[in-house]
Amino acid sequence: MSDDNRLGPVLVSLFQGVLYRESAETLWQSLLDLQARVRDYCSVIGLELILDEAEGYAYLRQRAPVPDAPDMPRLVQRRPLSFPVSLILVLLRKKLAEFDATSGDTRLVIGRDDIADQMRLFLPDTANEARLLDRMDTHLNKVVELGFLRRLRAQEGQFEVRRVLKAFVDAQWLDDFAQRLDGYAAHAASLDPREAE
Repeated sequence: MSDDNRLGPVLVSLFQGVLYRESAETLWQSLLDLQARVRDYCSVIGLELILDEAEGYAYLRQRAPVPDAPDMPRLVQRRPLSFPVSLILVLLRKKLAEFDATSGDTRLVIGRDDIADQMRLFLPDTANEARLLDRMDTHLNKVVELGFLRRLRAQEGQFEVRRVLKAFVDAQWLDDFAQRLDGYAAHAASLDPREAE
């Protein structure tokens, strides 16, 4: 297959989301072979290729503004995340860091109940356990949709943490979120107990 015939599928795959080596080996190899062309093409439309060969993922992100160049309209939209989804991402990122420090394996698998147990520490107490788990499933579905978790088909309630999470939830993001958590805690502590009910 010619390079021109291979370029299109690679670009379309990247426009759709994260490209993983493990799930698309042929496309991955094409990306490696055509990396310079992909970068040139994406640069024209204000995107940059982020490629991590060691971790086996690639994605596109909006290029930072260039001084003395006209502003490029934003192609990749930013979407605000809810507090619970942001909290899940932080917890997963910390779990991934611990896993990398203590395990020789590259694949972190975590259960829905483990995530729910960690979340309980930060969410309001509720007597309705079923409702809490329903909300948890909604938040987990969003994290799966964002591409940071992958459901394991053979194992009910089990998820693989996708390594691309490390690129999106970096030290700065964690620090910003920690400051917001401190702000929430200070605000909650200053409330009259009757107001918090």
